[in-house]
Amino acid sequence: MSKTTRTAAAAMKFHAFVFILLFVCTYLSLAQGPYGKCCISYVNDIKKKRNIVSYTMQEPDGDCDITAVLFKMKKKSKPVCANPEDDWVQREMKRLDPTMLH
Repeated sequence: MSKTTRTAAAAMKFHAFVFILLFVCTYLSLAQGPYGKCCISYVNDIKKKRNIVSYTMQEPDGDCDITAVLFKMKKKSKPVCANPEDDWVQREMKRLDPTMLH
């Protein structure tokens, strides 16, 4: 086998390895679920609380790791994530839902 043939064969093996590695990484990342829709941290406060329109709860499950309150804000497409144990969050939840028992 000539040097050129060995170099070409090695290059093909390398490309095949990279392709398989990319395929496996893509598969594993897709199998983990839609983390783009989960809160992964909390804000400390919201300055303009009057802009809070509503809220939903995020519970830890197969997709999301933490419990969070997702506040929907006026003129913002992404919700703001807050810690449900914070006092200010509890107050805002009560304001938005007076029937809440917390």
